Formats: sequence, structure tokens, C-alpha cells
Amino acid sequence: MNSSIQQILVHADSTVSTGIRMDIALKLAQTFGASVRALYAAAPREVTALDMNAGAVGEVYARVQQVNAHRHSRARTMFDTSLTKSGADASWDVLTQSPLADAFARQAWFSDLMVLGQRDPASADGEEVPADFVETVIAASGRPGLVIPYTGSFNSVGTNVVIAWKESREAAHAVAASLPLLSRAQAVHVLTWGPKPHSVSTSGGLDLNSYLLSHGVKAQWHWEGPEADSIGEKLLSRTYELQADLLVMGCYSHSRAREWLLGGASRTILGSMTLPVLMAH
Repeated sequence: MNSSIQQILVHADSTVSTGIRMDIALKLAQTFGASVRALYAAAPREVTALDMNAGAVGEVYARVQQVNAHRHSRARTMFDTSLTKSGADASWDVLTQSPLADAFARQAWFSDLMVLGQRDPASADGEEVPADFVETVIAASGRPGLVIPYTGSFNSVGTNVVIAWKESREAAHAVAASLPLLSRAQAVHVLTWGPKPHSVSTSGGLDLNSYLLSHGVKAQWHWEGPEADSIGEKLLSRTYELQADLLVMGCYSHSRAREWLLGGASRTILGSMTLPVLMAH
């Protein structure tokens, strides 16, 4: 029987976390019999006024081109290294269109899952990718994104899963996108905040619990109390206590003049994540 994950799109840049993303994507590909496409998407280093004061014009442009070539070569080496360790089907491509996030999002339309990386604010190569790349790609593409922290090792993803649930389109989209992983998980926890429910069901008909059960997923429910301003921090704390290796949640944002503005919990998770997070808008 075919899995619902057949095509995985991985964002590649020259940061060291590209190798981690590739390893995870290739493991998922082997699990689900999927294909992986690594798409190098990084803004090229541009010549600045400061550069122009550092030498002859021809030398300056040559140095900048060398930096860009080195970045691409480093990313491709990480891809090749990961591929050597795996027997999965994978291909490499370079994104040449701009704006970067919008062009990547258009490619993501034709994938079942994106594997993206949390931004490392201390990275020397942070200028390669816009600060809002992850949230823009998730929101603009409408496709689920598996966001990997920029630091840490992740030997398993999806063995012990936490779902951050609220009755919203975004959360429902994230749950539906994660079903292939949920169906293989050893444990699934649903965390919910707000008014204490009388049961796990919503009033009147279909509900999350019956939806999960219909897909063979039996979840443990946890009511976490009234919703608070610090829900992002509480969510990360609970995933740690439950020893989760994957968090599933909606990505809450809205667009204002082409800039995607995140809600509080989404902003906290993307800034402080300690485990892979599958997000959908």
C-alpha cells in the first residue's frame, strides 16, 4: 500500500545543519519508500560598498564569486555524504528564482513534506536565508514542514509524538499531514489548553479522537489547564517531560505586506525548539 509521503523536499544551504536535515529526510524516505529532492536555496553573497574599498573591482568580484561557489560546494558535499550512508532515492537541484522563500514555496506545492531548518542566529552564514524563511515557506506553500533544530542529534523522529491541539484549521491540517508518522509511533500524546473538556470529544459529531482512531492511532489525552500567554514555553517543557521526539502543531501566522507575522506560540517554538516540529498553516 502506498504511503501518503512519496515526495520529500529538503531545504539545503551551507550551514552544518543541512547534513542533519538530509540524514532525517533520507531515513524518512527509506521508511515510507519516498523520493527526496534536496533544493539548494541560498541568497548569493553580493558585492557591498565595503568590499569595493578593499581592492580592485575585478578582484572583489572574484572573491565574492569564490565565496558563493564555496557555499554551494559545502552544501553539495553534505548532501553527497548523507546519500552515501543511505540507499534512498535522492536528487539535487539549485533554486535560481527569487524571492527565495516564495520560489521555494512554489516548488513545495509538489511535495508531500518539506524538511526545513531552524535558523541559527549565531551562524556566520545567516545572511544566506531570510530570517522568516521557515514561516513564509510553510504559510505560502500550504504544505507541511518538518522543522529541525539547528543544534542537537535526532536518532529517531516520530517514535514518541506530542500533538499540540486546539480546534483550528492549522492544527487539523498538521494532524492530517502527520498521520503517516502517527500511525507508526509507539506513543502519541495530545496536549490541549483552555476550558476543561467533559471528554476528549468536541460537541456534536466528529472529533479528533475518533479521527485518530479511524486511522489506527490511539492517543493519550492531557488537559493542561487554562490557556496562558506562556503556552509556547509550557509546550516545550511538556514535550521534554514526555520525552517526545516529535511535536505536531499548527503554524499560526498572518501576512502583512508580504511579511508573515507569527502568533506567540509559533514564534516561541520556532525560536526555542529542542526537538523536530511538524508544522502546517
